[in-house]
Amino acid sequence: MTRTVDAPTLAERLGDGAGPAPTLIDVRTPVEFEAGHIPGAVNVPLDELKGSLDRLRQVLDDHHDVVLVCRSGRRAGQAHDVLGLPNSTVLSGGLTGWEATGGAVDRGRQAWELERQVRLAAGSLVLAGILGSTVAPRATWLSGLVGGGLVFAAVSNTCAMGAALARMPWNKRGARPTGSALDRLTRER
Repeated sequence: MTRTVDAPTLAERLGDGAGPAPTLIDVRTPVEFEAGHIPGAVNVPLDELKGSLDRLRQVLDDHHDVVLVCRSGRRAGQAHDVLGLPNSTVLSGGLTGWEATGGAVDRGRQAWELERQVRLAAGSLVLAGILGSTVAPRATWLSGLVGGGLVFAAVSNTCAMGAALARMPWNKRGARPTGSALDRLTRER
């Protein structure tokens, strides 16, 4: 079961000065992270997490308290399941909940969040299927395929389109290798 922490409790733990502050791992894409993140968070994108799992576990195992962050909590929950660290929690409500409670956010260059990109891509494909069906009736299947994918995404709580979009060049802009994030975490021990 995924352990969670709410935004007010996390803010209290970050600011109380009693003991070391939690280690914040933001699992969103580098572009989303650059657009806004909790001060002090380290960016280890979810799609890169699996590739550096052993080293990441080794580094984070020494950290007393790890909080995983994303926009809403879904990707952070997936990262929690993949990492399997007993000392990790997920920020419930994600960055959206953090901001809603007045939490500080370091802002950079603004970009579309991954969820918005998925809505644009899915809507465009459905529209293309419908418009294309006026010329080629079988194009309707494109809309059906996208609809089936959205249903599967909801039922499985995964999103293949989101995972594919996260790997696109515009979402890698400003990316640093995950190794640099791991090196930073190692220095903070």
